[in-house]
Amino acid sequence: MKGIYSVLVENRAGVLAEIARLFARRNFNIESLAVGETDRHDTSSMTIVSSGDQRTLDQIEKHLNKRIDVIKVRRLEERDALSLEMMLIKVAYSVSTRSQIMEICSIMGASILHLSPRHMVIELHAAHEKIESFIDLVRPFGILEVQRTGTISMSRK
Repeated sequence: MKGIYSVLVENRAGVLAEIARLFARRNFNIESLAVGETDRHDTSSMTIVSSGDQRTLDQIEKHLNKRIDVIKVRRLEERDALSLEMMLIKVAYSVSTRSQIMEICSIMGASILHLSPRHMVIELHAAHEKIESFIDLVRPFGILEVQRTGTISMSRK
């Protein structure tokens, strides 16, 4: 079972480390973590994705709510949340394969950010499954490097 937590925290040094220590101490797994400042400079938003049984997911929420530096915790249901990742991927190409990769990008909604004589850097922001599909499609051409953000989520409601 997957748990998606939208956590509003104080924007100050050490908060991320404290949250990570909480997960480590309790032996909770972090599958994905994304942090960014909100529209207010004194608060940050964290999206934490974890997994476990119902009891574990409830415990995560309970322990997050106990933290002094945590302002608000919302547990998002997968079906009620919009969730995206961003990926930068460097793919090798040749004259004969360049148009195939460009067509995949067009179909999948990816953007080519940089083109050199031997490789291209592509950006895609999409749901986790679409990111995985894109990787599978370009793998035969030769993936040179991949960088991915963690999941960010927001309630549809």
